[in-house]
Amino acid sequence: MPTTTTVPADPTVGGHRSTHGRRIVAALAITQTVGYGTLYYAYAVLLNPMAASLGTPTTAVTGALTASVLAGAAMAIPVGRWLDRHGGRALMTVGSATATALVLAWSQVHTVWQLYAVMIGIGATGAMVLYEPAFAVIVTWFTPERRGNALLVVTVVAGFASTIFLPLTGLLVEHLNWRSTLIILAAIHGLITVPLHAATIRRPSHPPAHHREKERPPSARTATGDARFWILVITFVAHAAATSTMVVHLVRYLTSRGHPATFAATVTGLLGVLSVTGRLVLTAARRIATLTAVVAVIFAIQAVAAVCVPALAGSRVGAVGAVVAFGLGFGVSSLAVPALLADRYGTTAYASIAGILALPVTISRATAPLAAAALLHTTGYPWLLTAVAICCTLATTGMLVRARSLPPQGLSR
Repeated sequence: MPTTTTVPADPTVGGHRSTHGRRIVAALAITQTVGYGTLYYAYAVLLNPMAASLGTPTTAVTGALTASVLAGAAMAIPVGRWLDRHGGRALMTVGSATATALVLAWSQVHTVWQLYAVMIGIGATGAMVLYEPAFAVIVTWFTPERRGNALLVVTVVAGFASTIFLPLTGLLVEHLNWRSTLIILAAIHGLITVPLHAATIRRPSHPPAHHREKERPPSARTATGDARFWILVITFVAHAAATSTMVVHLVRYLTSRGHPATFAATVTGLLGVLSVTGRLVLTAARRIATLTAVVAVIFAIQAVAAVCVPALAGSRVGAVGAVVAFGLGFGVSSLAVPALLADRYGTTAYASIAGILALPVTISRATAPLAAAALLHTTGYPWLLTAVAICCTLATTGMLVRARSLPPQGLSR
C-alpha cells in the first residue's frame, strides 16, 4: 500500500481551491449541456430534413452519426494521455472552438461525403470537450470526498441536454430550415463553451488532498496489467450495448405492439429524464452500501425489466413501468466509472486509463444497435430483448466479480 505523509492545510489555498472548484463545476455543467445538445442530440431532429435536402436515404445520413461516435472512440486514448500531461484548459478550449467551426461547416454540406467528413471531425472534437475530459478535470481537482458531488452536479444538469435542445432544434427547423438552425446552434455553442473553458478550467498546482503518495503512483500500464480493469471493461461494454440497443429500437418495438407513435416516442424520451433519476438514486444509495453493490443491483433491475417488457408492453401502464425500471440504469455508468477508476488507480494517470476503457465502450455503444438490427431481422423482438437482458446480467456479474476479486499488491480495492 502507498505510504502517506500529512501536509498541513493552507486555509488560503484551500478556500481559493474550493471557490474555483465551484466555478469549474458550474462551467462544466453548462458546457456539457450545450455540447451534447448541439453536437449530438440535435442530429435526431435534423436527420430527416438533411436527408431530404441532400437527396439521400436516412440510413446513409444515420451512418454519419455512427461514424462520428466511432471517431470519438478513436480519440479517447490520445486525448486521455494529453489530459494527464497537460490538463484540460487548452484541449477543451481549442476543441470547443474547432467544434463550433465544424458545426458551421455542417450547415454548408451538399453531399454525403461532406457530411461524413464533418461528422467525423465533430466526433473527434467531441472527445476533446464532452464527458471524458470534463470528468478528468473534476477528478484531478477535487478530493475523493467532494468528487462525487461535483460529478453528480455536472451529469444531472447535462442530463437535461436532450430535454432542452431537442425541442429547441425542432422549433428552429420549423421556423427556419436545417442549415440556418445549425448556424444558430454553432453560435450558441461557440459563445458559451469557448469562453467558459478558457476562463475556468485549471490544472491543480498541488495534489487535491492533504496526503501525498511517496510511492510511484499507478500508471496506465498498471491498469492494463490488472485483471479487475478488464472485468470493468467487459462490464461496461455489455451495459453500453444493452442501453444503446434499447434507445434505438424501443420506439419501433412499442409501435409494433399497437401503441401510437407519439406515445412510443414519449415513453422512450423518459430514458433521458430517468438517467438523472438513476444518478440521484446511485448517489443516495452509496450512503448505505458499496458502489459496486448498488451498481450491480441497478444493472440487475434492468435485466429483469428487459425480460418483462414483452409481458408488460401490451398496455400503456405496463410499458411505462418497464421503461422506468430499465431507465434507472441510464446514466449510472457516468458516475460509477470515474469513482471506480480513481479509487483504484488514483488521479495521476486517470485520463489515460479512462480513455483505454472508453474506447471499447464507445465502440460497443455505436455498433450494438446495428448488430441488434441484424438479430431483429432474423429472430424478432423477443430474442432481441433477451439479448439485452443477457448483456445486463453480464454487467451485473462483472460488478459482483469485480467487488469480490482480490487486488494485486500495491493497489486498493
